[in-house]
Amino acid sequence: MTDARSVIHAVREGEAPSRDDLAWFARGLASGEVSDAQAGAFAMAVYLNGLADPARVALTLAMRDSGDVLDWDLPGPVLDKHSTGGVGDCVSLVLAPALAACGVYVPMISGRGLGHTGGTLDKMESIPGVRVQIEEAELSRVVRATGCAIVGATGRIAPADRRLYAVRDVSATVESIDLITASILSKKLAAGLEGLVLDVKTGSGAFMKTEEDATALARSLVDTANGAGCPTAALVTDMDQPLAPSLGNALEVAVSMEVLSGNRLAAPRLHDLTVALGGRLLALAGQAEGEAEEQIAEAISSGRAMSHFARMVAELGGPPDMEVDWRTHLPAAPVVGEVPAPEAGHVAAIDGEALGLAVVGLGGGRQVESDRVDPSVGLSDVLPLGTEVARGDPLCTLHARTEEEAERAAHRILSAITLGASPETAPLLRGRIDP
Repeated sequence: MTDARSVIHAVREGEAPSRDDLAWFARGLASGEVSDAQAGAFAMAVYLNGLADPARVALTLAMRDSGDVLDWDLPGPVLDKHSTGGVGDCVSLVLAPALAACGVYVPMISGRGLGHTGGTLDKMESIPGVRVQIEEAELSRVVRATGCAIVGATGRIAPADRRLYAVRDVSATVESIDLITASILSKKLAAGLEGLVLDVKTGSGAFMKTEEDATALARSLVDTANGAGCPTAALVTDMDQPLAPSLGNALEVAVSMEVLSGNRLAAPRLHDLTVALGGRLLALAGQAEGEAEEQIAEAISSGRAMSHFARMVAELGGPPDMEVDWRTHLPAAPVVGEVPAPEAGHVAAIDGEALGLAVVGLGGGRQVESDRVDPSVGLSDVLPLGTEVARGDPLCTLHARTEEEAERAAHRILSAITLGASPETAPLLRGRIDP
C-alpha cells in the first residue's frame, strides 16, 4: 500500500513515484490524510531534486483529479489563457470577451492579487455588484449565455493544489518550477479545456526576472500541459514596464474598457498582446494564426468584444448598462494628483515590482490575506519607457484615499522610476514556446 512516507522517500532519493502513488498523495492532500509536515517534506524534496517530465505530468493530473473536472458540451471550442502575473496586466478583461466574440467559450478561472501583482478577481470585483465566487451550475449558465465567465475556483476545483500551495508558502518552496507548473495547470485543466495559451512574464515587474527563468517555466508548462492532453503554447512577454498605463483595480478596468471601446491608443501594449495571445490560442484550435489575430483585433475594434464583456458583467450581478455607462459605475479615489519629474530626461528604467508594491501600500492590494482591497486607488497615465520629460512634467497620476498616503506613495514611485538617457527597450514578445 502507498503511504506518504514512501512517496516522500522516492522523491528525496531522486526516484520517480508512480502515477498511482502520486494520485494517492494528491487525494491525501485533499482529504487531510497527508499531514502538513508530510506535504512540506514532499514540497522540499521536489524543490531540491525536481521531477522528471512523466512524474510532473502525473502530479498535475493527480492534483486536477483531486476534485471536480468540468465537462462541456458546447458548439465551439473551450479555450483559456493564463498569465504568470505582472503589473498593469489586465489582458484577461479584454481577451476573454474577444474570444467569446469569435465563437469560443472561455470558462476563465482566475485568482486574486499575489505580492506586487494585481489579481483578475479583484479587478472584476471593482465593478459594483459583480460576484466572482459562483457554483459550477451558474458558471455553466453564464458561459453558455455570454461565451465567457471570469470567476474564482470553487472549493471543489483542485483541492489538493489549494492545500499544497498553502504549505509551499510557509516552507520556502514556492519557486519550484515543477510545483509552479502542477499548481497552475491542475486548476486550468480542471476547467475542461480543449486549448490553453500561457503568457509567461519576464522583467522587473514579473516574478521571473530573467528571460532564462521565464523560458524554463514556459517550457515546463507547455510540455506538461501537452503531456496531459491539452494543446498548449506559450509566449514569453516583456514586463520591464507595466503592460497598461494604469495599476490598480478599477483603474485597470477603466483602461480595459477604453480598449474594448475601440481605442487601441489607450493602451497599445495591452491591445497588441491581447491580439497575439488570442491569435495563438485560435491557432491551437485549428485556425491560421495570422487570420486568427485579425479576428481578435476586429472583435475588439467593432465593439463585439465589449458587448460580450457587458453581458458577462450583467450575468454576474453587475450593472446592466456597463457597455454604455461604465465610467459612472467604477469607484473613484478622493485624492488625485500628479507625480512630477524631479529633473529632465528620459524614462530610462521602471522597477515594476516597486510600482506594484506602491499600489499595495495605497490599499490596492493585500499585505496580509485578511486585508480589504480598496478598488479605487492606484496609478494612471504611467509614462512608458523612453518618454522624454522636462522637470515638473507628470510621470503618472496618483489615486489615493488620503493626502498622507499619496505623499508616501509618491516617494516610492519616484524611487521606482529612473530618469536618464533614452534606453533600448525590449520587444513586447520576447519568446515563443510551441508544442
